[in-house]
Amino acid sequence: MAEIQKKPVKITETILRDAHQSLIATRMTTEQMLPIIDKMDKVGYHSVECWGGATFDASLRFLKEDPWDRLRKFRDGFKNTKLQMLFRGQNILGYRPYADDVVEYFVQKSVANGIDIIRIFDCMNDLRNLQTAVKAANKEKADAQVALSYTLGDAYTMDYWVDIAKRIEDMGANSICIKDMAGLLLPYEATELIGALKEAVDLPIQLHTHYTSGVASMTYLKAVEAGVDVIDTAMSPFALGTSQPATEVMVETFRGTPYDTGLDQKLLAEIADYFRPIRDEALDSGLLNPKNLGVNIKTLLYQVPGGMLSNLTSQLKEQGAEDKYYEVLEEVPRVRKDLGEPPLVTPSSQIVGTQAVFNVLMGERYKMATKETKDVLSGKYGATVKPFNPDVVKKVLGDNPEVITCRPADLIPDELDTLRKECEQWIQQDEDVLTYALFPQVAVDFFKYREAQQTKIDPVVADTESGSYPV
Repeated sequence: MAEIQKKPVKITETILRDAHQSLIATRMTTEQMLPIIDKMDKVGYHSVECWGGATFDASLRFLKEDPWDRLRKFRDGFKNTKLQMLFRGQNILGYRPYADDVVEYFVQKSVANGIDIIRIFDCMNDLRNLQTAVKAANKEKADAQVALSYTLGDAYTMDYWVDIAKRIEDMGANSICIKDMAGLLLPYEATELIGALKEAVDLPIQLHTHYTSGVASMTYLKAVEAGVDVIDTAMSPFALGTSQPATEVMVETFRGTPYDTGLDQKLLAEIADYFRPIRDEALDSGLLNPKNLGVNIKTLLYQVPGGMLSNLTSQLKEQGAEDKYYEVLEEVPRVRKDLGEPPLVTPSSQIVGTQAVFNVLMGERYKMATKETKDVLSGKYGATVKPFNPDVVKKVLGDNPEVITCRPADLIPDELDTLRKECEQWIQQDEDVLTYALFPQVAVDFFKYREAQQTKIDPVVADTESGSYPV
């Protein structure tokens, strides 16, 4: 094994995206963020993750803000820091696959409005679903970071991760991120995984994890010793629990070592002081559930991300079937196996979880299959690492099902022009067509609100609040 070069570790700050998405359902407003940007820009972060994921949906749906406007304000404020976003491959920031022309235009506009690094992932780790976004990012001279959705299972061997990393390098990515959305990566496994990837590829390796299972800080320590280049952390008021390890703690951990980040704790303390009252307000209002700040070891036992656990609980509560909680938890790994053992991350986590609930409540497995389960088994979400359970395929789809084996987006015709025609009455900026493409109903409600604000009329906006915002 090659000798590991000891060097300072870099930090990506998540407080403006994943931290508040994980702890307070993405409800921090642009107005709450802007006053502290000047100080954050002086820190010397590798990047600040501030856009993408659920921020787009939540800005429109709950905060009545234009996410593109938020990004432009961030770009104006961060003069020395790279801005980073999370991108769901062919699903962009939505929940269905889009045509290539929409993906390309979204990447183009994201970069034009201020994004430097695009972290692109797919819930199946099907690299075909990432090709268009990576090419588009390269064309726009942005950094294309491809994320491996980390998970456990028979198929997910060290050889699997090394092979996929080599394919990502060949694809033209600028860096690789290990995206551990459920906090499943244990410290000594991190040593082994980072070591193997460092030997296999020349790309920088970044690690993203969540504190849900309680091991994340130790995992970062071992990953940094093994040569990881960048780690994702969150300022302490919005760290731990279902969020990331705390920035200040990791900075202090490596101070005076060869891995020293060089970041100024006094400056970080001032930034933490700014966010603390926002956190306290969220606690007082009930927006921040104290349970989200604890450790949930069930994450490791059932390999279920924290956000998925809360979704299962609420689904069972609605059905008056909370007593079935553990039955459902035990059914989740079985359904996951039937569906080809995909990683559990948006949207596969919701698909597997909901089907597990149906299987338990119906008293018969797959007596009722959701549309999304049928779509997975039909190949509409891409290829899984293991084959589907043939008995389940037969029960759900019948004897001679039509199954997609090509890249799913090859079957989606260009749709940008059609989308433009559909929403032309609302368009005030080029980006509005993309907002409409991702969330048509929510977008129209927002456009009506925006128009009413501009003409100073009290708007009547439909109540579209629903759902939660996992990764």
